[in-house]
Amino acid sequence: MQTIETLEEFYRRHPVDNQKVFAENNTGQGHFNVFMRKPCMVRSPFSRRDFYKIALVIGNGKMHYTDKEVVVDKPALVFSSPSATSSWESDAGPQTGWFCLFTHAFIESGSPQIQDFPLFKAGGSHIVFLTESQQAFFSAVLRKMMEEMDSEYSGKYDLLRNYLRILMHEALKISPLNPAENNINAPARITNQFLELLERQFPIDSSGQYLKLKTANDFANCLAMHTNHLNRSVKETTGQTTSQHISARILKEAQALLKHTDWSIAQIAVGLGFEEPAYFTNFFKKHTGLSPAVSRSSNN
Repeated sequence: MQTIETLEEFYRRHPVDNQKVFAENNTGQGHFNVFMRKPCMVRSPFSRRDFYKIALVIGNGKMHYTDKEVVVDKPALVFSSPSATSSWESDAGPQTGWFCLFTHAFIESGSPQIQDFPLFKAGGSHIVFLTESQQAFFSAVLRKMMEEMDSEYSGKYDLLRNYLRILMHEALKISPLNPAENNINAPARITNQFLELLERQFPIDSSGQYLKLKTANDFANCLAMHTNHLNRSVKETTGQTTSQHISARILKEAQALLKHTDWSIAQIAVGLGFEEPAYFTNFFKKHTGLSPAVSRSSNN
């Protein structure tokens, strides 16, 4: 079943020599730690986390997300955030590198909102492949972070925040993203707001959670605009209607829940905002040609 992994659960799954730091470091100012990557289970649990993670992956494998798989066949930085459900699957061969994990409270001190950082944003790209020289640079930064964790310097957590920001921004510089679009027009800005609002509702983490925004009118009310204005903006910018975007995202989540959870069809239907399981079955079959039950069995 899809779950949210907490820091406590992470430390139970990954006992390390400096595990005591979990309880001791930087009380009241968030949590930070950095580790060497070591060979681990072939595939980690498919889950969200209540913390952020940046991994320098040296070793082949796959990152599994709700709607895609990304083959990692050369050194890469992998960004994980509470907004994205994912798991790592190792291939045969050595696995090395480093990773750091931190909470929202740790990095937010004096910084822009971390959830707006492009490499952590829901629905975006979270993997940056590296050249040999880039790998050497990021390796050096992560080594410095590990050294600092063991130091007695009184300001080490401020220094670690600075190393963390260097890691993030140097990665952003070499990524294919274009985070600054200063000349964005009004329809595109409205469309971005709609898509971000849509993405924030996912993933569905528990059978007690359900979608609150299900129609174009729901989103327009939340964005304080007329439904026709929202529809025109989205259609002009993307070529698709607001309803098409909503349906596509609900379908993507339905497929992930069928594949990665043991919830009943009825539980999935309720979580995705359908009043009756039959309505969900009709919706799913209309878009895929298969019933939810047949789709689930084909994934097993």
